[in-house]
Amino acid sequence: MGTATDAAQRVLDGLAGRPGSAELLELASAHNDLALVGGAVRDLLLGVTPRELDVVVAGGASELASELASLLPADDVRMTVHERFGTAIVEWPAGRIDIATRRAETYACPGALPDVRPGTVAEDLARRDFTVNAIAVPLAGQGELRSVEHALDDLAAGSLRVLHERSFRDDPTRLLRLARYAARLGFEVEAETARLARDALAVGALRTVSGGRVGAELWLAAEEASAGAFVVMGDLGVLAALSLRSPYDERLLSEAGALLPTDGSRAVLALAVLLHDGELTVDLELPADMPAPLTFKGALRASQLRALLAGQPVEAVALAGALGGPQARDNAARWLSDLRHVRLEITGTDLLAAGLSEGPEVGRRLARALDMKLDGELQGGREAELQAALEGEP
Repeated sequence: MGTATDAAQRVLDGLAGRPGSAELLELASAHNDLALVGGAVRDLLLGVTPRELDVVVAGGASELASELASLLPADDVRMTVHERFGTAIVEWPAGRIDIATRRAETYACPGALPDVRPGTVAEDLARRDFTVNAIAVPLAGQGELRSVEHALDDLAAGSLRVLHERSFRDDPTRLLRLARYAARLGFEVEAETARLARDALAVGALRTVSGGRVGAELWLAAEEASAGAFVVMGDLGVLAALSLRSPYDERLLSEAGALLPTDGSRAVLALAVLLHDGELTVDLELPADMPAPLTFKGALRASQLRALLAGQPVEAVALAGALGGPQARDNAARWLSDLRHVRLEITGTDLLAAGLSEGPEVGRRLARALDMKLDGELQGGREAELQAALEGEP
């Protein structure tokens, strides 16, 4: 990685041209304590585009966020402030910048949210999760890169190491973040860190945090768009601690993913695969649109598939198709690729114009005509659909 000065210059060179970088450097001329920190520095040193920029300042994160928002060349800038932790987020269509007041953290008990107070540069770095995220580069002048011990060596070696032995017990969500970073960066978990993770799981660390926090971390892992983080969670023992199937079923995700249409969510599917047959030991707070388990068997007519699957999330159908064997897979593929898009040319207005009275019978007759169309019992066209809808018993 070279000297600390060389590394700092590499970060600043890589920062140039990133959304918001020019505005941050302008602010740094008036705030000489402003520094880029954490994952943004890590990624720039690795030659990777950061997902967002993280900066710290000695004090006044919300005020700095307001200044930054006023400089950005965008009309729809959004700002979120969390006074308790001295943080703020500035977002706009082109980017996002997270701002934090430098702080020290203590934990009243395992799994609790931290108690914070203003801190020094060293204290702010020491509160972070892994050494490769505990690196800061001043944005004003020619300052040197600051980091915790081992940070640059671990970055060069592709190793994830926690900063202290109580790290996972203080904040057990770091167990899930460890897996996410390992998968995203392709890094190995350092041996002592792996031991500390296993020890924390053995004493039930994950039971000390809310289901909402665990669920949020699982969702972030799913959004990484691969099974990698869940595979690492299985290797570490996280999935077993949550009473989820371990190892993660990569084959099932691949087979369900092959059925998933382009309007489906790979993240929702990855999480559905994780949860489909587990009995969780914590009450996770997951997205409200998570699909419920679904099964269908046998060779089904198109109208039967509509009765079963209309309104079901496409992720649930894809997963059920992958779970149910060749016939279920064929049923799912037919529905997802074609049948769900079939529509009548007529509407309820046409039935009313033909003399049918308003009421639920209109919907029932339209549904019957649609079933006939799906099953190939209509010749096609408006007239055939209208005749089918008007004929027969009410």
